[in-house]
Amino acid sequence: MLIGKAPCGLGYAVKRSGNSVGYCSLTIKCGTRDEEGFHGGIAHFTEHTIFKGTARKSARVINSYLDKLGGDLNAFTTKEEIVIHSTVLKEDLGKAAGLLLELATCPIFPEDDIAIEKGVVIDEINSYKDAPADEVYDKFEEILLAGHPLGKPILGTAASVKKITRSELERFVSERFTPGNMALVMVADIDERKLEQAVLRLSEKVFDGSWAESRERTLIPVSTPAVFNKTIDKRNHEVNAVIGGLAPSLYDQEARFDAILLANIMGGPASNSKLNDLLRERNGWVYGVETSYSQYADTGVMAITLGCERANLDKCLSGVRKVIRKTQDDLLSEPAMKAAKKQLLGQLAISSDNGETQSLSMGKSLVSFGTVTSDKENREAIEAITAERLREAARTIFNPETLSTLIYL
Repeated sequence: MLIGKAPCGLGYAVKRSGNSVGYCSLTIKCGTRDEEGFHGGIAHFTEHTIFKGTARKSARVINSYLDKLGGDLNAFTTKEEIVIHSTVLKEDLGKAAGLLLELATCPIFPEDDIAIEKGVVIDEINSYKDAPADEVYDKFEEILLAGHPLGKPILGTAASVKKITRSELERFVSERFTPGNMALVMVADIDERKLEQAVLRLSEKVFDGSWAESRERTLIPVSTPAVFNKTIDKRNHEVNAVIGGLAPSLYDQEARFDAILLANIMGGPASNSKLNDLLRERNGWVYGVETSYSQYADTGVMAITLGCERANLDKCLSGVRKVIRKTQDDLLSEPAMKAAKKQLLGQLAISSDNGETQSLSMGKSLVSFGTVTSDKENREAIEAITAERLREAARTIFNPETLSTLIYL
């Protein structure tokens, strides 16, 4: 793997992988949290509308450009990044990377398409009313992080989206989509030096020195929120619940690995996770339960989410509290710690074997840390976790005095 920075400030990473398929991603350090001075939801709306035409390609050409090559093109917005990514045959990787940079640097935002896309995004916002399992978690974070930029909804609101203008979109891109805030990643079975040369040629062609200086993101302390226990009657058939609180930030290096392992043990994807074993496998109270850990620059959020019938809610909440207490009170044995670490490392290895996942992960790491953390470094960080550290993480993150609950009935 080669990691570097082009003269314009564009970060890049290229990696050789034994596959006929090539993957590339452009990660822009600009998400919902960076919308100050703009209408809410503009980051996500920008992600939608950059596909509506550039100075050189119409929307129709953009939509078919990679389709004709058998590839695909996609994008998503988070609270901290906008990501455009593509999968193509390796011989077409240069074309795909060039298109990603073109979309980010010279969109034209046609007025007619802006109006149409507003309807699409507002429909997306309204669709959450039919997806309570998704809505309840977003609402939980919104309440937990109220008053902080991370507490704003990614999609914005119907009212805020309606107010977004073409000139505002142009200003947002001009101010936020700067080369120093971007990372281009390529993963393919191509010599890494050739991939690096391709990146440098593209950056020289696209960035001519007329771009605005990159803005440094200011981290904002997150105060301990007031504990809330809210129940909202949605008149749904299934009850959806979230129990959680603040957790280590992306930059709290040691503590975040403790939190990653803790989340995996308590409610990871495997059927032997503690919550899944108790609530689903042994008792059949839920269809699904998971523990998620969202890592942001200023803080993190760890939450247990579940859906169940109303009659099982009290049993589920009692079961969750039981698992939390046990994790806080008991030290895992050495064999149990070894097994938990091996399971997590196996999951990470399988995930990182996917070229698209690699590309997206490398881009996130580049814009966050300025480098890409190696598999060896991640393994060493996980292997260094002790049972004592894990128990302390459980006591801190799931402290009853700071734990909040949101329930949709």
